[in-house]
Amino acid sequence: MKAIKETGNNLLAAIDKSDSVGIIDTYFPNADFFTEFERFDRHIEKLKRKGTQIDYVTVCSPNYLHDAHIRFGFRIGANVICEKPVVLNPWNLNPLIEIAEETGKSANVILQLRLHPAIQALKEKVSTGFSVKKFNVNLTYITPRGNWYHNSWKGDITKSGGIATNIGVHFFDLLLWIFGDVAESRVEEHTIDKARGSLVLEKANVKWFLSIDPNDLAAHTSANTIHSFRSLTVNDETIDLNEGFADLHTRSYEEIVNGNGFTIKEAVKVTELLHQVRNTIR
Repeated sequence: MKAIKETGNNLLAAIDKSDSVGIIDTYFPNADFFTEFERFDRHIEKLKRKGTQIDYVTVCSPNYLHDAHIRFGFRIGANVICEKPVVLNPWNLNPLIEIAEETGKSANVILQLRLHPAIQALKEKVSTGFSVKKFNVNLTYITPRGNWYHNSWKGDITKSGGIATNIGVHFFDLLLWIFGDVAESRVEEHTIDKARGSLVLEKANVKWFLSIDPNDLAAHTSANTIHSFRSLTVNDETIDLNEGFADLHTRSYEEIVNGNGFTIKEAVKVTELLHQVRNTIR
């Protein structure tokens, strides 16, 4: 909602199963609101018949519903903005790509780390500095979650894709975007609250670790005021990812409405990798 407002756009209607969404008053108090999809669908149809053009449908629902909600956006003749991940299973991507081409509409994916200045600088450095010898990369992302997490859809691997997909998708995307395709993927640990493994990419050997366990955060920092820990090192050089996140959603929306968004096709490789990670026998 912040990104929609800051880019000068308007939210006409919203749906959420939860009715505890008073935050909407901060941004779009006049937006129509529904808790049942059928009523929301009927309302959107009425708007269309009255001549109200809906330009974008923003999908930020639970991960396993993205596919259906993207299709809804196409069905009503709108472009789509979808949060991560686009879908859980890679075989659901091609039908969406085909529908987009048939309808002439676009589905834009929020791959916000690609817009982070430090990441863009790293990509440029890798693109110009790669030789036969691969980069050595270590990625650690720790973002603690409370008991609610495991009792929500996010704690259900069939709905969220598990820890690697739910909190790791942006980081896996940047690794593929910068260092190239996957030659080998190994998973050493994958539980409900943490995962670790390694990747052999075209230009890098990567070790990665993701966690929502508060104990892991305490092991990496002594400051009680720090709520998450992000670390990306390339050949022992630290890439600062602890700043510069605040405006990335707004930047993403700016690029999308200007016709420069990331398409579903650009999310194919990371979707395939995450599916492999999730289904690797450990």
